[in-house]
Amino acid sequence: MEHKSKQPLTRLPIKVATKGFYEGFNKDVTITAKILLGLLIVWAVIFPENSMVILGSINGFLLNHFSTWYILSVAFFLILALVLAVIPRYGSLILGDKTDKPEFSNFSWFSMIFGAGIGVGMLTFATAEPMYHFANSPEVIQGMATGYAADNVRYAYKWAFLHWGFSAWICYSLVGLSMAYFSFRRKLPLTIRSGLAPLFGQRLSGKLGNMIDIIAVIATILGVAQTLGFGVEQFVSSMHRVGMGDWLLNANGQSSTAAIVVALVVIVGVATMSALSGVGKGIKWLSNINMGLSLILFAFFLIFGSTFFGLQSFFVGLFDYVTALPELLVTVWQPDGTPVGDTLATWQKDWSVFYWAWWIAFGPFVGVFFARISRGRSIRSYLFGTVVLPALMCFIWFSVVGGTAIDLTLNGIAGDAISGVGQEAQLLAMLDVMLSSGFAWTMAILVLVLLLTYLVTTLDSAILVINTINSGGNEGPKGRPHIIFWGVILALVVGVLLTSGGLGAIKTAMVIGALPFSFVMVLMGVSLVKAILYDTNTAKASNINWVDET
Repeated sequence: MEHKSKQPLTRLPIKVATKGFYEGFNKDVTITAKILLGLLIVWAVIFPENSMVILGSINGFLLNHFSTWYILSVAFFLILALVLAVIPRYGSLILGDKTDKPEFSNFSWFSMIFGAGIGVGMLTFATAEPMYHFANSPEVIQGMATGYAADNVRYAYKWAFLHWGFSAWICYSLVGLSMAYFSFRRKLPLTIRSGLAPLFGQRLSGKLGNMIDIIAVIATILGVAQTLGFGVEQFVSSMHRVGMGDWLLNANGQSSTAAIVVALVVIVGVATMSALSGVGKGIKWLSNINMGLSLILFAFFLIFGSTFFGLQSFFVGLFDYVTALPELLVTVWQPDGTPVGDTLATWQKDWSVFYWAWWIAFGPFVGVFFARISRGRSIRSYLFGTVVLPALMCFIWFSVVGGTAIDLTLNGIAGDAISGVGQEAQLLAMLDVMLSSGFAWTMAILVLVLLLTYLVTTLDSAILVINTINSGGNEGPKGRPHIIFWGVILALVVGVLLTSGGLGAIKTAMVIGALPFSFVMVLMGVSLVKAILYDTNTAKASNINWVDET
């Protein structure tokens, strides 16, 4: 740990421009990130087939050689969080000074936490993921259950909860905890490099720190692009469902190029305007709307959906998930030359490893945002609010909404109306089965609006976080050109990759971009342990603050 005779680093100068277009920004980080992302966009536009083939080859190599790394890294994050939360002297440490109080109410804080972390995924995957695992899960592959049969329901939820539960949220929470700890307690800049201060010290002021922040910006763009890609597909599907025209879909029933462009213009345009207003206005306001509309949609399914089936799935799935979690965290299936072994290994790469990469890529954006809004909270309350509560919300939502879809399919009421459409349309297809056309249209409008607000909240938060990292942790207002530029970059990355290779192209780029940051995250965890041990073991340290939670 940090030596007792050596004071913790409390000053980390980061060079920023003092005049010109990049005034207030670290030009090395900002310009390098722009060049790398610009090259990706130009490459995908000029050589779409070549770029997709090469990216696919790199992605295949990484999945074959780093699957174990992804799985064990996430296990490390979760074990670390558990230790920090349950040991009183660690969990009671305040993220800030002794007199700091939380800036936001618990409701607004949790609304922003939930909206930034997972909002869009709730609408797409609350139905799609349980339905997929209901059709095919590792237990089905191993002959322990039957696809689309009652004996596979509990397994469907075990795997859905694994992918959207504690493991997902800890990837965001750990980055946020590191940022908040070093920024609010040790007064370091609110940027990714600060999380490695106990390991690398003042060297982070130079090229090493710049490289870490560049990795974080690239991972953020590609992680958010994955979410935006899923969201755009569902947004187009929702627009088509409410009658905005057949031009939205191509001959194959997929989103047309024109539809993708229109959707991105609308989403990015609204998000950019919200980002210009800052966290305390646009993002807070939209997050509260998100939570309100989500509660309305949830209440609808709670009243008119398969409530008993869903609640039963929740409790059984939660029990199966929690009891199996220690084994699930460290299980790695490798190809062994048998049909079952090879299929299990492929399934894990396509699902679990993909999700761990996605959450890690999302980590810089969501983590820095979590830190920005969490000053004054204890480590224990922070972890509870950023890991446990949102995971439970996802479990309940997946159980009630996804449970309704499974029940309608299992009982033959829906036939293949839900399972026979793409994941982006399954929620709307379920509403069509449940309601008359008029009421289904009304609910589709609600879904469309809710989807838009979730996408906007995610995107405008991402823009603000990217600019915070690029400016060396400066949270102050940024010039309009910089906010607009990153909104345009996100739109171009999503639009170009979607039209070049579909969601698979975004997935491939995201997995590649997430790997470097996974190493940064592991080092952040080690660094955080060193800092907390120093603070708790040095009784006379001036920056030790405690919360009386007795």
